[in-house]
Amino acid sequence: MSNNPIQTVSTSKDKYKVFLAIALAIAGVVGYYVLAGQLWYVRLAALVVGLVAAVLLAATSDAGREFFSFGKEAIRETKKVVWPTPKEAGQITAVVFGFVLVMAMFLWGTDKVLEFVLYDLVLGWKK
Repeated sequence: MSNNPIQTVSTSKDKYKVFLAIALAIAGVVGYYVLAGQLWYVRLAALVVGLVAAVLLAATSDAGREFFSFGKEAIRETKKVVWPTPKEAGQITAVVFGFVLVMAMFLWGTDKVLEFVLYDLVLGWKK
């Protein structure tokens, strides 16, 4: 017997909420462009009202609650990260830069050796 978590299927009410939230967001963007002749703050208000209404409506659905829960969890995990000090970041940057420089010189040298072997020795083309 296994302990598989049971996934619930979202209700049609939640689907309508998400659909309506998308429609509100689109309406806000369309309103911004339809009001092109108006003052900038009227256009901005139409956009902001549409987007805020969409976010608030989407947040009441199961998918919206899960999304915001995921966001809070991601922020909590980000706070647990041990970030390098400026000195460590500089040292890491210097190591990466040095590696890139050495690799570039290696690839240039390999290219020149292959060019010499193929063009001068194999094909007999002299530059």
